[in-house]
Amino acid sequence: MEKSARKAAARARARSRIAIYHIFPTAARYTVGTMPLAGERDARHRTKQEFAYQTLRDAIMRCELRPGERLVIDDLARRLQVSTIPVREAIQMLQSEGLVVTVPHTGVTVAPVSPESVQDVFAVLEGLEVVASRLVAERANPRELESLAALVADMDREVPAKRYAQWAALNTRFHLTISTLAGLPMLREMTERVLARWDRVRRYFFSGVLVHRVKRAQQEHRTILAAMRDCDLPTLETAVRQHNRRALESYMNFLKSSKERPEPAATDRCRIRVALRLQRGREVEMRVCDPRGPDNHFPQLADAR
Repeated sequence: MEKSARKAAARARARSRIAIYHIFPTAARYTVGTMPLAGERDARHRTKQEFAYQTLRDAIMRCELRPGERLVIDDLARRLQVSTIPVREAIQMLQSEGLVVTVPHTGVTVAPVSPESVQDVFAVLEGLEVVASRLVAERANPRELESLAALVADMDREVPAKRYAQWAALNTRFHLTISTLAGLPMLREMTERVLARWDRVRRYFFSGVLVHRVKRAQQEHRTILAAMRDCDLPTLETAVRQHNRRALESYMNFLKSSKERPEPAATDRCRIRVALRLQRGREVEMRVCDPRGPDNHFPQLADAR
């Protein structure tokens, strides 16, 4: 009888770990379906609170925990294999970032995402980048400006090869490098947070970046870099503002075009889903279509901003 009980308990633990993997698939590090125990946290997680916070935050940012999804503390604690105390503390930290909200008669939920979120992100990012780029133009030395030029050149090479995921990663590095070279740690931290918030909004609404924006974005990057080198502050500010506003315009037009189509019958909360992924070696090209059928194509997308 005792042996049978132990076997039943072992099976229950195994099912729990598998359930954890489906909620937080990227958190499993050792074997598929196994959430690491508290003693197995990596160097980033000095405490159980940090482990719970980072795991939940990553899941929210990747939209694995969906906007509007209810968060039950006891359930999360069981899945993370920690007590409820670090989970409560983690949720408080997430509330302070605006990633989690308390809804009357519902409880704690993942913060919703709206089309207005796209406008909010670009409005804040524009202001931060105007300040950062001006400081770089005034303070950066030639070697630092060359590091930005190297990133732009690397991005140029990715465009004809249609390696949009790599281009997007370099694009993020370009913008973060500008905020770093500005020499204000708080500015860098704020920019990093806004870009992370944009990544969540992008994943929810777009699944990628509008491919037709990439070439124009590269032209804008070169204009920004040239104005920095010349310390032409009026031209630089105009270029930075146009860069953000044109990106915003493209994404809002994309949202408008998707709203004008009939709502899909699918239960997926995202109106847009990846319909086809073409792989050639390491190169991945993604096309997105209306979930109702293959004939109603949206503009082409590729991973990242």
